[in-house]
Amino acid sequence: MKNKIFLFFFFITQLLFAQVDSLAVDSLEVNFNEVIIDSVVVDSIEVTTFQNQISNAEAIKKFYQKLQQLEVQKNCKLRIVHIGDSHIQADLFTGKTRSLLQQKYGNGGLGFTFPYNLAKTNGSHYIKYNATASFESYRNIYSDSTKPVGLSGIALFTTTKDVAIELQVRDKNFVFNSLKLVMPKNQRLFDVAITSKEIIMESSVPKTITHKIKSGEALSIIASKYGVSVSAIKKVNGLKSNNIQAGKTLRIPSNELEPKKIVRSEFQPLTLFEDVASQNYYSQEPLDKIFLVSNAEASSYALNGLILENNESGIVYSAIGVNGAKASDYNRFPEFYQQLQAIEADLVVISLGTNESFDKQNSTIYFDNLQKMIAGIRAKNPSVEILVVTPPPSLFKRKFPNTFVADYAKVIQEKASENNYAVWDMFQALGGLFNVNRNFSKGYMSKDKVHYSKLGYEKQAELFFEALEYNYEQFKSAQ
Repeated sequence: MKNKIFLFFFFITQLLFAQVDSLAVDSLEVNFNEVIIDSVVVDSIEVTTFQNQISNAEAIKKFYQKLQQLEVQKNCKLRIVHIGDSHIQADLFTGKTRSLLQQKYGNGGLGFTFPYNLAKTNGSHYIKYNATASFESYRNIYSDSTKPVGLSGIALFTTTKDVAIELQVRDKNFVFNSLKLVMPKNQRLFDVAITSKEIIMESSVPKTITHKIKSGEALSIIASKYGVSVSAIKKVNGLKSNNIQAGKTLRIPSNELEPKKIVRSEFQPLTLFEDVASQNYYSQEPLDKIFLVSNAEASSYALNGLILENNESGIVYSAIGVNGAKASDYNRFPEFYQQLQAIEADLVVISLGTNESFDKQNSTIYFDNLQKMIAGIRAKNPSVEILVVTPPPSLFKRKFPNTFVADYAKVIQEKASENNYAVWDMFQALGGLFNVNRNFSKGYMSKDKVHYSKLGYEKQAELFFEALEYNYEQFKSAQ
């Protein structure tokens, strides 16, 4: 009897587990560079997997035409600027993307760079900056629109006179021949110098004599020995009494003179050429170091960034990110759009949405600000093409699905055609709403389950590059 009861419950248990397994089709793991891809459930049975590609790619047709020219003829630079928030500021996602593109199509230069360390925040490691003075800084996430915030999204400014900033290339892949200096309203607040000139000044100064006090010596004995007064010795050494201690030293004033050389470094400013949004310098020889020195005619000094390129054809991939930034923050500072012209971008990539989601912005407000940003870019850069990257999936408080970014991803796709921009759906490429924990377990995300690990950002780059390449191959096959 006991055996029959056991078999009955065993049968029921197996049946229930089989039913649960048969319904577990809300997600599946696809052998797609080890990233988990959401499925779409239709009547709990039909499953459709995500295709990693650029949607509405017709909007960036000129970009692919120039990429083909670069690949075949190797006679041009293709400039991309990627704008975003903290996911971009660290230059991990964009750094890997830059590397992948330049390995295949050539290295045209680093592109945009900014002394984030002088603004006391994080940035890329390719360039090292040092300065002779401290700077104030101000990010575009703050509301004071009077600050000199521009292309970097971060104002860096000081009123200290005779300030110098040293730029030194850490990664020799990014030595440069041309430099563009981006400053508020294109004012020449800084000059550029390659080396400093040493100025040697010679003069005669009183000879310094040092005397070590011996046991039993008094100030009067020492003064008599050197032919000077006791008061003169006391004055030079700051003594208030005649008491001295054996073993100590005294400076003895002297009427004798000795030559003295004073060496002073003086920067020699170079000739800069003014462009529509920058002050430019060009060198025939590749440079790995340069100095920015305060213009003597200015009274305050602000810097919005630099753009570095070499003499080679290839990809120039600029990254501009601000921790905590939203589209509305960039929109607050018109100088950003004015200075964006200095990059001469063929393609602008926009990656925003995470911070909007944590502000609980609904998708209508989010897209309205994104639309204004796109309009601001096009107003000053009418020929540029735009690709919008959907925000990555994340969690609230490390456990609640961030449905706001899911809504943003949807509206970005829906509005792409009428607003003439292309889309890469990173939200789905990383698995969608319910795969954050599984991607975290693979080491792709940090503990806050909002930001990604270095491995995760590099995975984003690999997937982005793969999507760009997929559509490029389609473009070439249609020729």
